[in-house]
Amino acid sequence: MAPPAIAVRGLRKKFGRQTVLDGLDLTVRRGEVFALLGPNGAGKTTTINVLTTLTRPDAGTAEISGIDVVRDPQAIKQRISLTGQAAAVDDVLTGTENLVMLARLSGLSIRAARKKAAELLARFDLTDAAAKRVGTYSGGMRRRLDLALSFVVTPEVLFLDEPTTGLDTRSRRELWDVIRSLAEAGTTVFLTTQYLEEADQLADRIAVLDGGRIVATGTAAQLKSRIGGDTVELHDAHGDLLREVPTDGTVSGLRRALDVLDESGAEGTVTLRRPSLDDVFLALTGGSAATQPQPTAADSVKELA
Repeated sequence: MAPPAIAVRGLRKKFGRQTVLDGLDLTVRRGEVFALLGPNGAGKTTTINVLTTLTRPDAGTAEISGIDVVRDPQAIKQRISLTGQAAAVDDVLTGTENLVMLARLSGLSIRAARKKAAELLARFDLTDAAAKRVGTYSGGMRRRLDLALSFVVTPEVLFLDEPTTGLDTRSRRELWDVIRSLAEAGTTVFLTTQYLEEADQLADRIAVLDGGRIVATGTAAQLKSRIGGDTVELHDAHGDLLREVPTDGTVSGLRRALDVLDESGAEGTVTLRRPSLDDVFLALTGGSAATQPQPTAADSVKELA
């Protein structure tokens, strides 16, 4: 049996006196989209930095396709790509020039590099902007080009660290479509995000990270089921909640809930509320790590020195 795409056991990392990862355990299956959620300072970016060989862990093990990230970082780099929070593109060059340059640096001939650039520009819907300088691109176009650069050499695992931060709603949804297509083509996608809707829409499974540890893992539906079922709510004319009645979501259950509200004699508007990932997130983390300082880029550089 082939090893999982990612396997992490007992991962620990401190920056000075601050413990960022405190015995992290997680497994990512091949070909799935796996989302890591957590408050600011919970350790999401540090986890990606360890898995992509940018930061050495203090303890524990991390493997990509059965290869240890500490013992064989070069083999890891040949199997992964990373798209960070800031697009790693050259604004002075055109889209084509960015892709050809990286393809040449990756060992492709000039002819093969140009062919690969054209293929990727088409795949990421950038053909019309191929000859334009990247400095003129919109935020969504820059992120798509950044993803295209990650596929000059097709990775086994693609790491996306908050890939849609700063994008408008239209650009964010366009990028979701791109990420879905990458996963459908067989690439394992590991992403961190601060948008809970993004995880709900994209991820096959979700892990919630708090205090440097995974506090819950499962599908979006499984996580939502942990905090209860549907609720029928009664709101007044101003939108304020007057009453709420739990229900199992069945037709008979809804009728019973409406009967309870009707018997109370209260007037208002009735809505059916289902648990969201926001509810899951707040219930599991309580916002406890939101104010913790995050490690800086300088911290990671020190680790590599």
